[in-house]
Amino acid sequence: MFLSIDGIDGAGKTTQLERLCQWLEEAGEAVEFVRDPGSTPAGEAIRGLLLDSDLEMHRRCEALLYMAARTQLVEARIRPAIAAGKTVVSDRYLLANVVYQSVGGEADPELLWELGQIATAGIYPDLTILLDLPADAAAERRSGPADRVERRGTEYLEQVRQAFLEQLPRCQGATVVIDARQNIDAVWADIRSAVQATLDRRDV
Repeated sequence: MFLSIDGIDGAGKTTQLERLCQWLEEAGEAVEFVRDPGSTPAGEAIRGLLLDSDLEMHRRCEALLYMAARTQLVEARIRPAIAAGKTVVSDRYLLANVVYQSVGGEADPELLWELGQIATAGIYPDLTILLDLPADAAAERRSGPADRVERRGTEYLEQVRQAFLEQLPRCQGATVVIDARQNIDAVWADIRSAVQATLDRRDV
């Protein structure tokens, strides 16, 4: 089984991913946690370039770097884990790539979905969970120095949020939108319910 959680920065992904992995392990699942981009030596090197606040690059350049990192992630981590019967939990996946690189019209989302088919070799999450949070609320939650993406400001992040909602139906597999304005426990309850339903479908 393959699960992905996404949303704008500040939506609470990190906390919920930790809970999800722990819950799955306690339920007897062998969990393979990955982050996209990253989780391979090549992917982490690319991630460093993508988040470097001093490095400027065109959105198409960003998009292709993300795709390259994802190709390595799929072949080195995700595909072997699925073949071994593990449950893969990913911090972001192709959806985020399409959203972030298409906002502002600098990359065609249709082209990004097509490139994604190549990069993923057709391996998609069984369930994509979108934690939806208005950009102003996300900005209040963030702490620490902003990376290159976060420095684009709240208006940009709200455009990203809307793009997530628009592009989510294009995802392969099941999808769910969860209101991340709720408290942490309420968000977790919604995630657990959605994942349990996916587990139930798998085990039928």
